[in-house]
Amino acid sequence: MNDKTPNDAGPAPWLRRLPIVVIALAAIVGAFTLRDYLSFETLADNRERLLAFRDEHYLATVALFMLAYVVVVALSLPGAALCTLTGGFLFSTFPGTLYNVTAATAGAVCIFLAARWGLGDRLAARMDASEGMVSRIKAGIDENQWSMLFLVRLVPAVPFFVANLIPAFMGVAVWTFATTTFLGIIPGAIVYTSVGSGLGAVFERGETPDLGIIFEPRILLPILGLCLLAAMPMILKAVRGRKGL
Repeated sequence: MNDKTPNDAGPAPWLRRLPIVVIALAAIVGAFTLRDYLSFETLADNRERLLAFRDEHYLATVALFMLAYVVVVALSLPGAALCTLTGGFLFSTFPGTLYNVTAATAGAVCIFLAARWGLGDRLAARMDASEGMVSRIKAGIDENQWSMLFLVRLVPAVPFFVANLIPAFMGVAVWTFATTTFLGIIPGAIVYTSVGSGLGAVFERGETPDLGIIFEPRILLPILGLCLLAAMPMILKAVRGRKGL
């Protein structure tokens, strides 16, 4: 007699959790060992060599840059903001923004899949089978998935790696996650990539870029407007629900 359930089929639990464990260990090790290397000082010291290599091997530079960006995001290593600035420094605001958004999305999908494969599928199934408040929260998220995911990406205060993990534990589809990530990070990516495009002048003055620019009213208010637009479907549903009471 076979007592296995459908959830028991497939790789062993430890094997399913291996990718997310590797990512967690890499993030911890990277936080202590790579912070001094993935810095503005390193970029400033190597800027001439990077620009020369780009001029001689443009396509190779794009490929290597995007691969490095994917690895940084997928392993939650320090330096994601530096990668975005570097994309602007090497490739200007456009196509730098396109390279940055594509690489960041690919890295986010990698960690999303690792988290979902290791824990997310089972956790989502348990939440679907639960009752009471947990079930209502899960139902509310499912009804407003697109709006919620856009909001998480648009709000500057939400850490990028948190926005990668939560959807994995909520049973969000890969396509939905990838699409909302790609579109949702575009506003912030444009801002930081444009800052990166001016790094040459910043380095010449011996300064460091101002990453707090995204919180300036001229930048933050349009992003908050996009947040309101993303939240509008949820607001309308809430209003209609109250009218129906």
